[in-house]
Amino acid sequence: MPRTLLVALSMLCGMPLGALACWDEVAQRHGVSTDLLYAVAKVESGLNPKAVNRSHIQRTGSIDIGLMQINSRHLPKLAKRGISESSLFEPCANLDVGAGLLAELFARRGLNWDSVGAYNAACTELKGDDCTKARARYAWKVYRQLPANSRSARASPAPRRPSAAASSAIAIPLLAVRVAP
Repeated sequence: MPRTLLVALSMLCGMPLGALACWDEVAQRHGVSTDLLYAVAKVESGLNPKAVNRSHIQRTGSIDIGLMQINSRHLPKLAKRGISESSLFEPCANLDVGAGLLAELFARRGLNWDSVGAYNAACTELKGDDCTKARARYAWKVYRQLPANSRSARASPAPRRPSAAASSAIAIPLLAVRVAP
């Protein structure tokens, strides 16, 4: 992602300029492109590092925290790495955790848009077609937030639009929005 765009975005959403360096560093560490990280952060929090989503606390007992909206169910595992709930409000720490979660999904589920959808829709409650549709809707939201130069230069097609006929295997490679480790 062009550095000038990241600088402008950081000023708009109140992120410290020092946080900009971590985008490339985190992307390299986890093998997930800055463009994809940007798109996920834009969808998840509107690029707000202080965002908290409590809308599902009654249903799931969890909240989503910070830039990449890290779900609080990850806190016990993160605590073993020295990451606390309050540290998830630091943009670089949150971005690092979110990129790590995306990388884990790609490793487990494959490099495809369904894995991107699984970042938001774990499908612990949704099953079958409902799960597939939820993941496709989320993947499409992320795709639309990719910077225009990333979308036009990519070799892989957009995710399928959600529909009743959506297949459970949306195996569209994200190779062009993924960087080498």
